[in-house]
Amino acid sequence: MKPAVLLLLTHALATCFMVGLIWFVQVVHYPLFSSAGAMNPADYRAYHDRHTRLTTLVVGPAMLVEALAAAALVLQKPSPLRLTALALLLGCWLSTALVSVPLHQKLITGYDPATAHQLVHTNWPRTILWTARGLIALALIPFALPAALSSAPPA
Repeated sequence: MKPAVLLLLTHALATCFMVGLIWFVQVVHYPLFSSAGAMNPADYRAYHDRHTRLTTLVVGPAMLVEALAAAALVLQKPSPLRLTALALLLGCWLSTALVSVPLHQKLITGYDPATAHQLVHTNWPRTILWTARGLIALALIPFALPAALSSAPPA
């Protein structure tokens, strides 16, 4: 398989993984934080600490691969679709860093129903951004098929 095609497929795989993960987080994981609120404070802090460490192990590598692949696609052959995908990824990362991480930081010290609700509510922009990225990543794949048969890089 040609490196340009492999890059495009790696990007799509990492992005689609993140789309599935963000929908799981939005619909299942974050809403279940309310159940954790019933724990005693020491158990809750241990739960949240473990949650943060384990989530980072799953999300961190996927986000890194996705970011590197998205940037490499733009460097390889800039196009409006690739630039849009990279801009959406920047939005995902900014939302994570500026909204989700600070809310998780608040929850480290103890469960707060308002903060947990805010986490669910403010995660919708990330969910929408990653979903849009997934659609773009999938839309780019047909461009890879002719490129896999020729020497030209995919769109």
